[in-house]
Amino acid sequence: MASAGTAPSGAAGAGAGPSGAGGRGKVNWRRFAAVGLPALAIAALLVGLTAQSVLAVSFSISGTPFTVTARQLKGQGFEQFGVLDTSVLKVLPGHTNQIVLTANAMRSATLSHMCQAVTLGGLTLRITAGDGSKPVSATDLVVDADKLSGNVSFRQIHIGQDASTLTEVPGVRGPAGDFAQQASSVVITNLRQHAYATTAGTFTLPGFSLKFGGSC
Repeated sequence: MASAGTAPSGAAGAGAGPSGAGGRGKVNWRRFAAVGLPALAIAALLVGLTAQSVLAVSFSISGTPFTVTARQLKGQGFEQFGVLDTSVLKVLPGHTNQIVLTANAMRSATLSHMCQAVTLGGLTLRITAGDGSKPVSATDLVVDADKLSGNVSFRQIHIGQDASTLTEVPGVRGPAGDFAQQASSVVITNLRQHAYATTAGTFTLPGFSLKFGGSC
């Protein structure tokens, strides 16, 4: 965003009046308000999220989304709230380096028939695991996603809770005043998510397979 300093010498002021010394450097404040205030509001939101340390991941994301599917996910302790993720380059939607996502956190989780796919250089890199008797398991799992679908069942859910008061996943919560929800447990069948980042305390993948080609 441009700084609100004095216009450089020789530059015409935005919405300036008639040409000449009298009109140089003047600003059309109505036009500035119409264009600048929405941008300032967005900037304030982003600064607020960052200042309150609600980034769900502690690293800069690549900006490349990936898809994860599972026949069934079972989670103990579930939280969901909004987060701001950043990338080093301006490769996120809208040619920016910031994106607002939902953080989906679980204290522990198991996933059966898990598949993860990401496109790299025009090729699809696919990982599968948990296809046998042992599912994929994770602890302190946090997925930053912009799309999530499936058949969902919650137990003891609280919808509309203040994000700063979440308690189901120790150490994971959002900014004060933000909308959030939490539940004691969650079951999702036919899970499909479009994500930008995942973190976990532990991540165990029985029957792990990695190869190029195919889809999830």
